[in-house]
Amino acid sequence: MEQVVPVYILSGFLGSGKTTLLQRLLEHWKDQGLRPAVVMNELGEVNLDGLLVEQTVPMAELLGGCICCSIRGDLSTELTTLIKKESPDVVVIEATGAANPLEIVDGVTETSLYQKVELKSLITVVDAAHLLELYRAQQGATYRLMQEQIRCASVLILNKTDRVSADEAEEITTVLRKWNSYAPIMPAERCEIDTEELLRSAGGVLTDTQLEESDSESHVHEEALQSSGATHASHDHVMAYTHYFKRPVNSETFEQFVKELPRDVYRAKGIVTFNDTSSRFLFQYAYREADFMKITPQGEVPDVAVFIGEHFSSSELRTKLLEMEGRILVRPGTIKRSL
Repeated sequence: MEQVVPVYILSGFLGSGKTTLLQRLLEHWKDQGLRPAVVMNELGEVNLDGLLVEQTVPMAELLGGCICCSIRGDLSTELTTLIKKESPDVVVIEATGAANPLEIVDGVTETSLYQKVELKSLITVVDAAHLLELYRAQQGATYRLMQEQIRCASVLILNKTDRVSADEAEEITTVLRKWNSYAPIMPAERCEIDTEELLRSAGGVLTDTQLEESDSESHVHEEALQSSGATHASHDHVMAYTHYFKRPVNSETFEQFVKELPRDVYRAKGIVTFNDTSSRFLFQYAYREADFMKITPQGEVPDVAVFIGEHFSSSELRTKLLEMEGRILVRPGTIKRSL
């Protein structure tokens, strides 16, 4: 059975330490017997950072432009080609420091329409001293870009903490919390961190069975909280959730599901097979409007739905989609997997 390839994005401004973190991640995965691959983006015509990565690691290069603008269209192609050619267990995209992370997220999820990939996390590396300087000035394009990179992160690496005082580190941490109240903050020097802890915070790779068991546990936990009168935060800081269908779904039920998507889901797209029609459909969703178009894909194209946004609950979407497929049965007070 074809496995879904997890993809991680490394974001952060120029010189923040992204390549150092990349090297640590690659070493960690190789020690586990996994085969990682890299997509490296450089504004120039020469991939200097790529020279620091071992030649045994498969790499795709996007040179001469920013991954989120002039060469954005190449990202999906390069990622698809890399996966088909090298069959990696995990892929890391190191974006240029000038990249807008939301555009990269959109580019990665575009690939999931043709190849079984899932965006797991967006990790932003922050230069502590540089951020402090920019924050105190509060002006310029660099300041706004760094703010966006921090706001979108799933995990924040506060790097180069040895270059600031304890009071300054506290001030910077307060700034990070102000811009992103969801992402874990991991202080570091030269990106020396617990890699296992980082990957746990960034989202581990779960099997389909584990996802369904997670749904069941979440439901039981929610019932216990409600019966005790307690409340909990039901929204995650989610950039993208990818769902691969194993079974066709009802067209009217799916269209209603799309219409009722949370407002914090600002874009969705995918390819679906309906059990009450004879065609497959490409769907697009943006600005609270959805569009469905009949298609006949060439080759083996999966049925998939991708949802992009912030602060929505991926587990709630997943439960509804699994129920729609008949892969779990939902009754008042119970959730169980179907046979």
